[in-house]
Amino acid sequence: MLDLIKKAAERFKNSEGIIRIVTHYDTDGITAGAIIATAMKRLDRQFKISVISQLDRKNLEALKKEGNKITFLLDLGAQYLEEINSFENEVFVLDHHEIKETVLSENITFINPHLTADEEIPASVISYLFAKELDVNNADLASLAVLGMVGDFAEQDLGKIGNSVVNDAKNVTVRKNLLLFPSTRPLNKALEFSSIYIPGVTGSAIGSLNLIREAGIKIRENSQYKTLLDLTEDELSRLITLITLKRAHSENLIGKIYLIKFLNHLEDARELSSLINACGRLGHADIAVAFCMGCKKAKSNAETLYSSYKHQLIAGLNWISLNEKIEGEGYVIINAESSIKDSIIGTLISILASSFIYPENTVIVGMARTEDKRIKISARAVGHNSDLNLKKLLENPINIVGGEYGGHKRASGGFIPVSKEKTFIELLQKELRVSQLQIKV
Repeated sequence: MLDLIKKAAERFKNSEGIIRIVTHYDTDGITAGAIIATAMKRLDRQFKISVISQLDRKNLEALKKEGNKITFLLDLGAQYLEEINSFENEVFVLDHHEIKETVLSENITFINPHLTADEEIPASVISYLFAKELDVNNADLASLAVLGMVGDFAEQDLGKIGNSVVNDAKNVTVRKNLLLFPSTRPLNKALEFSSIYIPGVTGSAIGSLNLIREAGIKIRENSQYKTLLDLTEDELSRLITLITLKRAHSENLIGKIYLIKFLNHLEDARELSSLINACGRLGHADIAVAFCMGCKKAKSNAETLYSSYKHQLIAGLNWISLNEKIEGEGYVIINAESSIKDSIIGTLISILASSFIYPENTVIVGMARTEDKRIKISARAVGHNSDLNLKKLLENPINIVGGEYGGHKRASGGFIPVSKEKTFIELLQKELRVSQLQIKV
């Protein structure tokens, strides 16, 4: 993997011309874009960056017509290598999604962990290692790669490469604590907006305050609101016990918390990651990129968007809890139609999957309609040890109805025509039943 990156960096150093950067609109993609853009800026290379919700044949064709001398595709591209092969100029694809076997043209440089099977690392880490290979001084961008790892839920089980990136990030501290975030904000707000779903608490200001009182914890100390980081071992133990009692499953709530000093403030990396993701999902990825590149003016705009995003997520979770779902053995299908935005359905499904409301290995699939009359599909599996390959699970149903799919083993998705909704659900249920039988065998 590192050899591939070194060769790619050497190839880039010998290139000339304006650079086009295209990246995905989630945290991993945005941080990857910010890393490459910063590296180009430091090299005094001209570049243009775009952040998109998906890569498809239509925007690939538009990109091809631009005739860029050098194109970077970050956190996307693995599914469209055949189409990318027709590009005449230099293309660098830095992606971590599962790949199709394709013989690439000489002008295509493809870096993907699936090529070497070293370990699963997100696009932000690949982009960071590439930037560091261009110039060792780019090691100060490691914290952005850490944000990308957190955004892609890859931070709890790091391999050799992931740990080396964390070690490079001198402004990042790792602590073991309750996986509640943001750990640096008032405890009642952390409980109210946490991605750990707690019945009667998540989304409820009164519920979060009641839980803190029940745990015998003072909300304020020395006129300051207490944060998760301020709790004593005894207070933390009581809080964990109460949260466990309120949840259907008792999976470990303790894990690694990454604290990062960003723009002179100590932040929970999970909150920064969520803020970046919020900007991208709400159509303001430019603000997120500027924020990641150190623009202080972008921070207040990003925080305003994040506040709106959190309330949309709470509204979405409430809608899901109050409405019927298609449930079978080992799976749940949530068809929100137009009640939930397609840009946040994936985040909501991730929250549900990480909250252990459902047993381990349960597949949760979300569906939401887009403005261009398609249906966005998002799939996640409950648990970190699932052997399910969600990309393969979606492949057959989406192909049959004439849609597009992508992603990787742990998180996958795609788009289908609205007219094929019923057929897709029927096909998906068949695939889910087969996958559950395979798990039992």
